[in-house]
Amino acid sequence: MEVILKEDIKGLGYKNDLVKVRPGHGRNFLIPKGLAVIASESNKKMLQENLKQAAHKAEKIKKDAIALSEKIGALVLTIPAKVGESGKIFGAVTVLQVSDALKDKGFNVDRKKITFKSEVKEVGEYSAILDLHKEVKHEVKFKVVAG
Repeated sequence: MEVILKEDIKGLGYKNDLVKVRPGHGRNFLIPKGLAVIASESNKKMLQENLKQAAHKAEKIKKDAIALSEKIGALVLTIPAKVGESGKIFGAVTVLQVSDALKDKGFNVDRKKITFKSEVKEVGEYSAILDLHKEVKHEVKFKVVAG
């Protein structure tokens, strides 16, 4: 089943993407929640027209994402965490903590746009991927320290 996404959905696609999903997922989840519409011929034509009109806005958003990525650059964040004697963290470092650390530095990045390459459960250096735009991804390094 083909659907047109109305919002960015992590792991599936971005707004206005035409994606194939299993019929049950589309009918029972995406369409009732208003996250997607069926990709009929008329909806595809409307999508093309909307994309033409939104191309200029999208270019500006992409430039803003690139500018933010360049501002962040090679920034290394420091995230304090409660640590046991063996160097393991009580719990884990979450994307919310990385988002807050970025806010403290003056960068407003939504926590839903941050992912980790691996779980953060020990003191050390890690990296997170910032999904700033469909075509702009930025890797930011962060250190987890005992705090």
